[in-house]
Amino acid sequence: MATDQLFTVGQEIATSLVSCGMLPKVWEESLRASKAESFTLNEYENVAYVTFPSFQRLEHYLVNEGEYREGNVQTEHNFFSGYLMGNDDKPALIHQGALTLFLDIMEQTDFQEKLQIYTDATQRQLKPIIFVGHSLGGAVATLATLWVLGKRLRSDSPFCITFGCPLVGDQRLVEAVGRENWGGNFCHVVSKHDIVPRMFLAPFESIVQPFTTIFPYWQGINVSDSVIQGACRALLNHVLDSRSSPVLDSPSSPYRPFGTYMFCSSSGAACIENSSTILEMLHWTLQSQETSFDEIVQACLLEHIRYGFVLEEVIQNSIRGRRLANPSSESSYQMGISLELEAIGVGAEREDLGHALRRAGDTEKERKTNVHKLAIELGQKQCNMAELEWYKEVCEKKHYAAYYDSFKNQNDKKDIEANERRLKLAGFWDEIIEMWEKHELPSDFQSQNKWINAGNAYRRLVEPLDIAYFYRTADANKNYYSDGRHRRHKVLQRWLEDKEKTRSSRVQRPRTKPASLTEDTCFWAYVEEAWKDLENLKEGQHQRLQSLEQFEQYVTNMKNALRISSDVFLEGSSFMLWSESWEEYKRDHSP
Repeated sequence: MATDQLFTVGQEIATSLVSCGMLPKVWEESLRASKAESFTLNEYENVAYVTFPSFQRLEHYLVNEGEYREGNVQTEHNFFSGYLMGNDDKPALIHQGALTLFLDIMEQTDFQEKLQIYTDATQRQLKPIIFVGHSLGGAVATLATLWVLGKRLRSDSPFCITFGCPLVGDQRLVEAVGRENWGGNFCHVVSKHDIVPRMFLAPFESIVQPFTTIFPYWQGINVSDSVIQGACRALLNHVLDSRSSPVLDSPSSPYRPFGTYMFCSSSGAACIENSSTILEMLHWTLQSQETSFDEIVQACLLEHIRYGFVLEEVIQNSIRGRRLANPSSESSYQMGISLELEAIGVGAEREDLGHALRRAGDTEKERKTNVHKLAIELGQKQCNMAELEWYKEVCEKKHYAAYYDSFKNQNDKKDIEANERRLKLAGFWDEIIEMWEKHELPSDFQSQNKWINAGNAYRRLVEPLDIAYFYRTADANKNYYSDGRHRRHKVLQRWLEDKEKTRSSRVQRPRTKPASLTEDTCFWAYVEEAWKDLENLKEGQHQRLQSLEQFEQYVTNMKNALRISSDVFLEGSSFMLWSESWEEYKRDHSP
């Protein structure tokens, strides 16, 4: 997508979502569910709507663990298996109150049973399913959608629409959603002054008391107007004070937005998908140079429960159309930014917000440029890959040796040249992973087939050489898998495994001939460790017998599945020498 298209598209998406009637319909659905104890499930025109109540069980939401009430998503209940992980391989953190509400519904209601007919992949024709939630119900809807997406029970994905939803998870959750390419499954509707989507910008302990005071008002319970106004004023001040400097420079909260955020105002609506930009918008759109603080306090209270009126105003603006207050923009790019700012009701003159939007556009453009450059470099590195494949073939056909053993021995000039190519390829993939970890590549980069396949081909050809180098140079008591395996191989393997999960429903065809490269890239490390175990067994360490028998069975299974390349079985290879020694030991010690 060109940079000058980035923001006008956001406005068009927002207009489309509202004008098609979807958002007003699901808002009405959330109102009908407001008195439900746990959830409602209704069907209209072959679409299933699962809706969670807005203001139930506040006492379960206001937990007392963690500075920001965040907790590990990998609970003992295991509803979220291993897919909600950050780029650092650590599990995402989720607000404990939201997680508690979700777990209560999963464990204490018939939610899973009723949802089965909509998520069972064996059903001939699955109906579309939309999860809906307002306020705290939006947080539960978000987790329910993540649960269904993670189970991958459907050929078509669920969709989640929330209104005034509080933030749910941290940066690792943003990374996981981006990695799985799930951002498009979430639409979070946020009114200009609604305080709830913004309250976790402030430290949790500062917002508990005012939020608890305001909550009954939203439930329709009579509370003194002065008490409510005072609590809302305090809550608003805490949120505004949490960002005395730009959000990205000094984040005081771990919570981060993900998915598509639709910012609404009396002037219209616009959609934004970049997490960092959304975070800034949540803060800056709450302020206004044209609105008094008392008016903002009142709006914070009312807009959270009046999304029906907000959507009506957006619809009217989409019908009338809008003109720019500053039509003399220098470019279509600047005009797109101005349209976004006016649509969310902050005015095109806000240079700080314009800068944030431009930065988001520049970031996306830079990420695409980085991918383009890497693709060119990948093509160049294919020469190194081809030269290593040639090296493998020469070792096998000319010297009748596995290229693993030849490289480990380093007895020839060709082995030295192979090492130079190994190092060049390692530098290239290290650069890619570093850029990915710094968020300099698109969020779905690691799930793109081109890079998955290229990384897997690299590991299968080159990791055996890394193993050979390790056992040639490391101390005898070191184990490659635990002491020497480079992180690049672990990351690339995880990318492949994550991708394979999405392909799990496909029928895997059995092999008809042996793999050209052994599929388990750590195979030769297992061979080296089997040698150590055999030597230790011969010296009387009988506990090694079990691990040797397990390795033997592992090789048998791999061989039967044709997942081991033929060079492993060349006469004189490390594996064949071990196998001969192992068979001799078994003969000598057979009863």
